[in-house]
Amino acid sequence: MANVLWLQGGACSGNTMSFLNAEEPSVVDLVLDFGLNILWHPSLGVEIGAQVEELMNKCVSGETEMDIFVFEGSVIQAPDGTGNWNRFASRAMKDWVWDLAHAAKFVVAIGDCATWGGIPATAPNPSDSTGLQFLKRSHGGFLGADFVSKAGLPVINIPGCPAHPDWISQILVAIATGRAGDLALDDLQRPATFFTSFTQTGCTRNMHFAYKVSTTEFGQRKGCLFYDLGCRGPFTRSPCNRILWNRVSSKTRAGMPCIGCTEPEFPHHDLAPGTVFATPTTLGLPNEVPPGMSKRTYLTMVAAGKGSAPQWAKDDIFVV
Repeated sequence: MANVLWLQGGACSGNTMSFLNAEEPSVVDLVLDFGLNILWHPSLGVEIGAQVEELMNKCVSGETEMDIFVFEGSVIQAPDGTGNWNRFASRAMKDWVWDLAHAAKFVVAIGDCATWGGIPATAPNPSDSTGLQFLKRSHGGFLGADFVSKAGLPVINIPGCPAHPDWISQILVAIATGRAGDLALDDLQRPATFFTSFTQTGCTRNMHFAYKVSTTEFGQRKGCLFYDLGCRGPFTRSPCNRILWNRVSSKTRAGMPCIGCTEPEFPHHDLAPGTVFATPTTLGLPNEVPPGMSKRTYLTMVAAGKGSAPQWAKDDIFVV
């Protein structure tokens, strides 16, 4: 049995809502089949106020063993914790986070806010929000670059806005069943099993990308979303087109561009006017080209693809 304590800092509860929709395995399966004992969770716990504080004190002291500390939301570092959502009035949330992270065997950050700071850490960041061990791409965050949990691992980052429910549940299973040592983490401390390939992998619009057949409207079933609508699929590491949402679809399959929410730079361009759902270009060429490709190579590929695009690549393949 693995004891799990889940806290929430500066967040919208999106990752909790995602987690509660997990299917492989479900939250019920996590408890009944994989031995997760949820000590407390903001939406699942029945204890309130002083009862929760007592439980957390026992976790910090070691009286109650805490195998996994899960944190959702940004760590707000405003003076004395001001501005922080905090139902534990005797201490600021950031102080609880510090003590609990150092008492836990494993620490897992869920969602962009907990991993990189997310939207709350977007400039000018008046709340001084940060992620547990990163602030955007800068290593350090709230706990510091040298932090390791009692099991000897840094914070395990599962980013996303929100994170896919199965990314969360499967990582919790790996830890609970003693396979945390098999988790290969990338340079941003994300599980490599989920964050090695790009969102573009498995995208049903790859042929449109290759032939530079673009779409300029949301919800269309044909055309690439990269050239005009700012799709981040070629730059974003996630399995969203391999592990579908609700086992049905993904943003790009539904005709919406990937917003790159598993990368530290999210929200990209700091949500400046004119940059959302738009592809920044210079002389008609995107300012960013897919990783591993020079602009010269990209220009050659685009010219060749556009010039040889067959009619069927431009037609709606779903029309009967």
